[in-house]
Amino acid sequence: MGNNHLAEPSVTSYANPLACYFAATRPAFLIATLAACLLGLAGAAYSGVSFQLETALITVLLALLVHAGVNVLNDYFDALNGTDALNSERLYPFTGGSRFIQNGVLTTNQTASFGYLLLLVAMLGGVWLSSMVGAGLLLIGALGVLIGWAYSASPLRLNGRGLGELCVLAGFIGVVVGADFVQRQAFSFQPIIVGMPYALLVTNLLYINQFPDKKADAMAGKHHLVVRLPLEQAVLVYPLLASLAFAWLGFFVYAERLPMLAILSVLPLLFSARAALLLRKYAATPAYLLSAIKLTLAAMLSHALFLTLVLLWKMP
Repeated sequence: MGNNHLAEPSVTSYANPLACYFAATRPAFLIATLAACLLGLAGAAYSGVSFQLETALITVLLALLVHAGVNVLNDYFDALNGTDALNSERLYPFTGGSRFIQNGVLTTNQTASFGYLLLLVAMLGGVWLSSMVGAGLLLIGALGVLIGWAYSASPLRLNGRGLGELCVLAGFIGVVVGADFVQRQAFSFQPIIVGMPYALLVTNLLYINQFPDKKADAMAGKHHLVVRLPLEQAVLVYPLLASLAFAWLGFFVYAERLPMLAILSVLPLLFSARAALLLRKYAATPAYLLSAIKLTLAAMLSHALFLTLVLLWKMP
């Protein structure tokens, strides 16, 4: 069992059903989607788009519902394929799932029903919002839900086929694009410029989280990149993704598509660099990767915060 197992959920710790279902969404990790929404909204404001508070709040709520639904369904499908039950090297709460099914807090049927309910509510809300801002939002939302579902759902199981990183990258780019679209009511390349570095850093979080899960995932047939690549090559992907994130940012600052002050959001590269060194040192002993995971989380969130504040500061 993972070294943080005492903090895992239990039947007694979640006697209140509402608290139980809320916690099953892994709410602490929904901040990743909140940050992507804020980037999209700030990017639209920087472009001179008139800010609409009501639709912005609805956008954030619907995006969080989708992310919550995807989290819950990921637990469901990982319970079906057995990967979470096999995972003895997990670093809870970052890897190995929410443990709600494995620890008997929720059944697999309850988890599946809740996950699909969250997605259904989000989709209905998305249809209503698209009637206000344009049908393009339907395309963005449909692709987002499909990617989130197909990431772990049979028969596609894209993460198990080595495509999980692309799913996360596309999914979080989609959140930024969607938040921008609701404000702009049109498609633009600007949210891709704004959101790509953040999406790459979120992808790095998924990537490093797969090292503690590697053995269990391999036994369960989830052949993602960390399973497929030799260890010495697998550790190189992490600094590559971080370097691409900040190279993208630097290029578009140089091209004057982002304000010069946006270069401040390169500072979290220091967190990524430290995490890359720890990953190189401890890739074969993932019990020691908790600090690297936390540094990866710090890199992505602090980058999003810096860039959001700069874009709002420099908006017309």
